[in-house]
Amino acid sequence: MSPDRPLSAHQLAELRSELEAALAKVIRSMKVSDEAAKPVELDQTAVGRLSRMDSLQSQSMAKSLQERERAKLVLVRAALARMDDGSYGRCTGCGEAIPLGRLMVFPETPTCQHCG
Repeated sequence: MSPDRPLSAHQLAELRSELEAALAKVIRSMKVSDEAAKPVELDQTAVGRLSRMDSLQSQSMAKSLQERERAKLVLVRAALARMDDGSYGRCTGCGEAIPLGRLMVFPETPTCQHCG
């Protein structure tokens, strides 16, 4: 894609497919991480101290994963919205075209390499 040339219909369709697959994947992943992030039962008679510590650490990692998933979900939905309004492929920072290579690797990116 040249700086002034928009993405072709084929390129947009391919990128939309990637974004929709990413959206489905993050939604599935969020269901799993929501379950893993539930409060840990701290019944001292049920498990040993190391098992409780392991459970708490696993819960903490699941919460971190949830935050990353929420951020990815926002980016993917925003990219799909930009596709719908015709602004996809343009940097939200400087307005220049985002190189196709960058979009192929990070289809949800809202910015070019210089602004991102």
